[in-house]
Amino acid sequence: MLNQPNQLDLMFQALADPARRMMVDRLCHGPASVSELAGPLTMSLPSVMQHLQVLELSGLVQSQKTGRVRTCTIDRQVLSLAEQWISDRRALWGHRLDALGEYLAENPENVEELEEP
Repeated sequence: MLNQPNQLDLMFQALADPARRMMVDRLCHGPASVSELAGPLTMSLPSVMQHLQVLELSGLVQSQKTGRVRTCTIDRQVLSLAEQWISDRRALWGHRLDALGEYLAENPENVEELEEP
C-alpha cells in the first residue's frame, strides 16, 4: 500500500472528477463491468478506461479481466482512509469550536467584540 499522505492525494485527485465519483458511487453497490460503468456516462469507452485507470492508480478501484469482460470493484478499505482523514479534521474543528464556545460563555465581555457593528 502507498504511504498515507500520497495515497490521500491520489484519492482526492481521483474523486475531483464528477464522472469518477459516479463510477465510485456505482461500485459502492457492488462489482460492475466497464460497460456497465460506461452506460450512464456521455463519453467514449476509451475515456471511461482513462478514468478507471486514475481510480485504479489511486487505489480506490481494482479490476480483473475474465475473458473479454473487465470487472471493477471498490476497495472499501482504501476508501475508508479518506473517510478517516475527513473525520479526524471534523473532530479537531469540533473540539476547537467547543473550546471557543466555552471561552465565550465564561467571558461574555468578549462576545461583544466579536459581534458585527
